[in-house]
Parts: sequence; structure tokens; C-alpha cells
Amino acid sequence: MNQPGHADATEHGAEHAFDAGEVIIGHIANSAPDHPILHLPAIAGIDFSISKHVFMLFVVATALFFLITLTVRRYLSQDRLIPSGLMNGLEFVVEFVRDSIVLPNVGPKWVKTFAPLGLTFFFFILGANVVGLIPIFEVLGLVDHTVLHTGENSLVKHLIHGGTTATANFNVTAALATITFVSIIVAGTMAHGFIQHWVNLVPHGLAWPLYILLIPIEVMGMFVKPFALTMRLAANMAGGHIAILAILSFVFIFTELFGTAVAGLGVGLAVSVPLAVGINALEIIVVLVQAYVFTLLSSVFIGMAINVHH
Repeated sequence: MNQPGHADATEHGAEHAFDAGEVIIGHIANSAPDHPILHLPAIAGIDFSISKHVFMLFVVATALFFLITLTVRRYLSQDRLIPSGLMNGLEFVVEFVRDSIVLPNVGPKWVKTFAPLGLTFFFFILGANVVGLIPIFEVLGLVDHTVLHTGENSLVKHLIHGGTTATANFNVTAALATITFVSIIVAGTMAHGFIQHWVNLVPHGLAWPLYILLIPIEVMGMFVKPFALTMRLAANMAGGHIAILAILSFVFIFTELFGTAVAGLGVGLAVSVPLAVGINALEIIVVLVQAYVFTLLSSVFIGMAINVHH
């Protein structure tokens, strides 16, 4: 028969057992409602408080604005035509996105109109993806735990709650996909006129009964495109982080399972760390590929609205 003290100890241990699911969700999700970085009043029932992912959007957008602006202004202030250093890399990316992604899809007439949108997508998504790989706030949390010892309601504590990869948030990717959705309509209207753009949704010259089937399909297709963009980017970015955190959780799971840190360290050195390093290396490629794919698909969808005859 178990003693009351033993039962209490067992319940206490269960309460403090390592929960891999809670840790993983806590590291990739947005700030909890009770841990926003900045409280703001709700308007029309919508909470406008600055959460972790909103904060990261501001950080990435501000950093890119100043980095690109200062790089270009520094180049323009120099008395030479051939760029060097960071401007050389920036020029390569701009020409690649313009000539290899936007131009083949929208055509030479519209490339100057939609190349800025493609470049904005590419740089912003790439910047947000790369920042998500850097453990800035994890290091800050370690420093706070060992040195700073700030209170539960401090700014530092609010910063370490939630993930840093804003593009792993479906709300963020849905907003980006909505921009593409609106751009498709704008591009079709600019190229063919508002009425003709909607007429171009279905092929011409078919028997009228076929339009009963085609029109609903094409209307659904309008919304499927941004939905696919939303899910592809967010799922890929969240999936990589979940895989890394799940593998690293083996250390704590085996430590609790065998009741000794030696087992956890052994699994960590033999399995978790090598696999995590490999997935991190793969993530470096993924962050670039996802920025490229989102920009490419957006250009393809916009080009489809412009070049209907294709």
C-alpha cells in the first residue's frame, strides 16, 4: 500500500515531468495572450497588442529597410559604376528575381510594375526565415536565468515567450498570400480592364452548359491559390523547427525514462545532436527555397492573369 507521502511525491513529479509537446508548441507558437510584449486596447473586439511574431515582423522589416537603403545610398554616393561588397550581392539578387522569376511570368511590359512586389516578397520572407534560425531569444533566456533574474512581468520574460519565426505563423503567411490575391486582380484589371478580367477566368468559345461547371471551379481556384501559398510557407517553416525540437527532446525524455542524466547525454551525443545539426543544415537551404518558391508562385499567378492567352 502506498504511503500518503509517496503518493504526493509521485503526483508532484508527474506535474513537473517533461512535456515535449508543450515545450515544442511554446517554442514555435506566437506569444501567449497573457505574455504580449506590449499591451494595447482592443478595438472592435480585436486585440492589437504587440505579440512576439508582430514584434519580429517589425524587426525584420526595419532591419531590411535600413540595410538595403544604406547599402544603395552608399553605392550611389561613390564615384564608380561597378558595385562591390554587399551592394554586389544585392544587385545579383535583384537581377535574379527580376530577370529569372518575374520577367518570364509577367512579360517585359509589366516587369517594372511587379518586380518591386516580387523583390519585397523575396527579401522579407528570406529575412524572416533566417532570423528564425538564430537563437537570439533562447540565449537571452539563458542569460536571464543565470545572470539577470528578472521578474515574471519583465520585458525580457515577455520576449522569451513564443517563437521567433514569424513566417511559421499562418496569420502572417495568409496576409502575404492576400497581397498576392489582390495583386492578381489588380494585374488582370490593369492588363484587360475590370470586366474583362473576370470574363477571362473561363475559356471562351465553349458550349454554355460547360460554364455551369467551369465558373464555380475557377472561382474556387481563385481562393485555392492564396491558400496554397499560405499553407506551403507556414507548414515548411514550422515543420523544420518542430523536427529539431522533437529530436532534442530525446535528451530529456531518456533522462526521465532511465532516471539518470547519463542516459540523456548518451542519446543526445549519439542521436539528437547529429540529427539536429543535419536538419539545421537542411533548414538553411529551406529558408532560401521557400522565399524563392513563394515569389515564383506569386509571379506565376499574376502572370496567368495578365497573359490569359497562354
